[in-house]
Amino acid sequence: MLERISGSLLDPDALYASNIELFHSPALRGLNLVMGFTGFADAGHVVKQINAELLDTLDAETVAVFDADQLIDYRSRRPHISFVEDHLQDYQAPKLALYKLKDGLGNAFLLLAGFEPDLQWERFARAVVGIVEKLDVNLVTWIHSIPMPVPHTRPVGVTVHGNRPELIEGISVWKPTVDVPAAVGHILELRLVDAGRNVAGYVIHVPHYLAEAEYPTAAVAGLEFLGAATSLMLPTDRLREAGREVARQIGEQVEASEDVRQVVSRLEERYDEKADGTVRRSLLADENDELPNGDELGAAVEAYLARENPGL
Repeated sequence: MLERISGSLLDPDALYASNIELFHSPALRGLNLVMGFTGFADAGHVVKQINAELLDTLDAETVAVFDADQLIDYRSRRPHISFVEDHLQDYQAPKLALYKLKDGLGNAFLLLAGFEPDLQWERFARAVVGIVEKLDVNLVTWIHSIPMPVPHTRPVGVTVHGNRPELIEGISVWKPTVDVPAAVGHILELRLVDAGRNVAGYVIHVPHYLAEAEYPTAAVAGLEFLGAATSLMLPTDRLREAGREVARQIGEQVEASEDVRQVVSRLEERYDEKADGTVRRSLLADENDELPNGDELGAAVEAYLARENPGL
């Protein structure tokens, strides 16, 4: 049974209801925590796929559930509901929860998964940091994805940040200095670092012309990076199979259009040029360190894929 901790409405702990017996179990102490929030960027639906794969494939116990009514703006991000002939059903209530899972080898870990809060970011961050400290979490890792002018024919890139040098050095594909819109994961990372907790964030690079569709290959890469950081065996078989089918469809569509082939070829040349350089520069920057127009780079590919296969 989930129970809400009593206290002031401003108390961070009042943001969630916890499974008291499980929450205070010694078995939860010292585990690794993986976090994935949907709603921010999520190019290729990477976070959505990873959360679904972990919760659908692995045995999960609910540790705590956050109060959506305090954290979400329903009118800006309306939940879905089904209208069936003459009645309503299957209301998809937004959910943000902390779970205990076990990987393929039976190793336990924690997963904080669900919607990115619209409201009360600092209070939410205090609540999460408090949970991390109460459970003495070993390492916090979190994942999100962004669209990048990179080709689907090259390995999926990643940028890593945090306070664990051994998880960052030699892994990040590019290290830019740039202002970006903040996500709640960024705030959590800052507050966790301030609290002296170990944290690493992974940004998966998704070809921008595939950013609006599910791109399983990027989700597989995300799970592999998370698994390597946390020494967990995370499930990827279903996503790998889906990725092979998506790759086949993309290959057919690219071969069917000369314009698309030219765009992909230019992206490949640019990728290889940056990858072979002695100094790792941002793939987003041109020779003058200016950001290119993503629409110009990928308009032909995006339009073609959308026209030929809207569901891809």
